[in-house]
Amino acid sequence: MDQPAEYAILDHLREGCQVIGFDRRYRYVNAAAARHGRSTPIELIGQKMTDLYPGVEATTLYTLLERCLDQRLPAEFENEFTYPNGARAWFTIKMDPIPEGAFILSIDITDRKRAEDSLQEHVTRLEALRAIDLAIVATGDLTSTLEGVLERVVTSLHVDAADLLLYRPERGTLEYVAGCGFRQAEAGQTVVPFGQGLAGRTAFDRRAVIIEDLARHPEPPERGAWFADEGFVFYAAIPLVTKGNPIGLFEVFHRTALTPSPDWIEFLHALGAQASIAIDHGRLYRDLQRVNLDLTLAYERTIEGWSYALDLRDRETKGHTLRVTALTVRLARLLGTAEDEITHIRRGALLHDIGKMGIPDTILLKPGPLTDDEWKVMRMHPTYARDLLYPIEYLRPCLPIPYAHHEKWDGSGYPLGLKDEQIPLAARLFAVVDVWDALSSNRPYRPAWTQTEVFDHIQGQAGIHFDPQIVEVFLRERRARSA
Repeated sequence: MDQPAEYAILDHLREGCQVIGFDRRYRYVNAAAARHGRSTPIELIGQKMTDLYPGVEATTLYTLLERCLDQRLPAEFENEFTYPNGARAWFTIKMDPIPEGAFILSIDITDRKRAEDSLQEHVTRLEALRAIDLAIVATGDLTSTLEGVLERVVTSLHVDAADLLLYRPERGTLEYVAGCGFRQAEAGQTVVPFGQGLAGRTAFDRRAVIIEDLARHPEPPERGAWFADEGFVFYAAIPLVTKGNPIGLFEVFHRTALTPSPDWIEFLHALGAQASIAIDHGRLYRDLQRVNLDLTLAYERTIEGWSYALDLRDRETKGHTLRVTALTVRLARLLGTAEDEITHIRRGALLHDIGKMGIPDTILLKPGPLTDDEWKVMRMHPTYARDLLYPIEYLRPCLPIPYAHHEKWDGSGYPLGLKDEQIPLAARLFAVVDVWDALSSNRPYRPAWTQTEVFDHIQGQAGIHFDPQIVEVFLRERRARSA
């Protein structure tokens, strides 16, 4: 087919140029456009696009071409084109109506798009590593940390599934700890002998394994039946090592054949290193939690031991400390106190008389009334409590009760003469409970008061000795229990 002379100027352009007639046939194609279509101008001219490229009718390119031919509307867009062999290319397309039909200018931007995709893939992988870093730092729960790592692995590597097997040296096995992307629950039951089979030897030898097609691998994996049920074709495993010791295996799976690039493999190793850090961090966190728990229990036992020693020393108040502690905690909960604060209230109640360790036995255990001078010494016990407990940072939050439980609402208490809400809440709670228990218990110098007498006394001291609101809540609870 003879070409119009004006098209000759287009023959040597690097950009693709083509003219499509109203009959949807190629009227002109330069060499660059033919190369874009993996053809030659002679093979294209006179042919319909729909005959040459099956399925093109469903593309944006063809839709806009129809619009350009029928409605005479121009268009400019980026187009991704897939060749019959599966290869992909990208073009910038500029389409304009002309008297003969439609003129299409195409510029091959495949290299640019691949560079952009490569850059985006690199950014995505860096973001994945950063997200894994944050997950490792943010949580101490090993399973949830590893699950977060694996979700990033599957997304970033474009694979179907991944798991982590932990090495249990006491059992000589690799055991499933976390995974994602599996169809069956059987993955969670994975136990592999360390040093045996494909996975076990990979962990033992500390050498990564990548199998692009499991069906062609000379040695079937020990979990071959499960792999087949899951439909896995591709398999890769990275040994996990920390401080020179094996700690597990990182596995990825894909349900179609995969030929990984060097960048992909490098990223796989980076993810394996991150998984090793996550496991090591999780174990350190767990061990630290165990140590902290042991220390906390030791502290609690020490506090209870001090409390018991005080009760033994002051035989008149035997059992008093445990009773007032339980009742103070109950009252604090009735008032909506946070559990963290209740922990400090409990310790403060147990240690409320710790300052009496500094009071001489001649005063503390004196059977009769104390003289004025002896009372001066006795009233030093809150100050002694402060001096004893304040240097212990762990016990500092519980100081309000040992130091201030003898303060009074009207400001007539000691050691500081605080009044109203200047008195810490914990001390105001404890003051009511302390007096209640003292009056309700037998003492060598007097019998226990009746319940009515105690009720009346507590009520009468509201606004004088005690916080009126606390008295109201306390007496309501006591009366409900005695009803």
